[in-house]
Amino acid sequence: MKKTSITINIHHLVAVLLLLLLPIFFVACSNALWHSSPEISASDIPEDSLEFELRTVMEKGISLEERKQQLPVIEEAFARLTTAERARNLAALCYLKTLGTRLAPFDLAEIALAETGGHALSSDATSVKGAIGVWQLMPNQARIHGYTASEMRNDEKCAEAAVRTLLEKLVIARGQLDLAKKYYCGVGPQADAYLRKVQNIRRQLHVSLANSKPAKPLQIADASLD
Repeated sequence: MKKTSITINIHHLVAVLLLLLLPIFFVACSNALWHSSPEISASDIPEDSLEFELRTVMEKGISLEERKQQLPVIEEAFARLTTAERARNLAALCYLKTLGTRLAPFDLAEIALAETGGHALSSDATSVKGAIGVWQLMPNQARIHGYTASEMRNDEKCAEAAVRTLLEKLVIARGQLDLAKKYYCGVGPQADAYLRKVQNIRRQLHVSLANSKPAKPLQIADASLD
């Protein structure tokens, strides 16, 4: 009986020792595995910038080819309202600033045309309510996204803030893009009219895209800013 008791005690002691030593073995093993695996950097991945861009865009559901096809249509629409050089630059922003998002270049172009199409897409455009720039961002909206109000006169920063604002509205609209564009303007009858204006612009852009020929001049209904 005494022998059995001693044997049980030894077994208990061995079990306790194993439990105490197990974390040490685990850490040692983990360190060995960690040091044996070389770090992988982006440069080790055989993917050039175009492939990366294509993969990123395709993950968002908008093909790179579709984006490229929209670019000259936007430039053409902008060129009817401003200089050829400015039209090219603004169209490029619509393309570049929507990459990697579910927004298409047309989405950003529609906002620009609806907001300041009647004012030659001017970066100096300011509404009576205080919205600034081509995409007409309010100072508080600019600040929310990390910009100053004066930076909205910089086309690139204004485009970035517009994309962020539209994506923010898209979350509020639960993924409904048309509703997000309405919220970009606000709520109520004025926002309803704004959405109809955006939808009309979109139809004309898509007609131009489908026909691959110059579209009829865009009808910018309002000559004054909101």
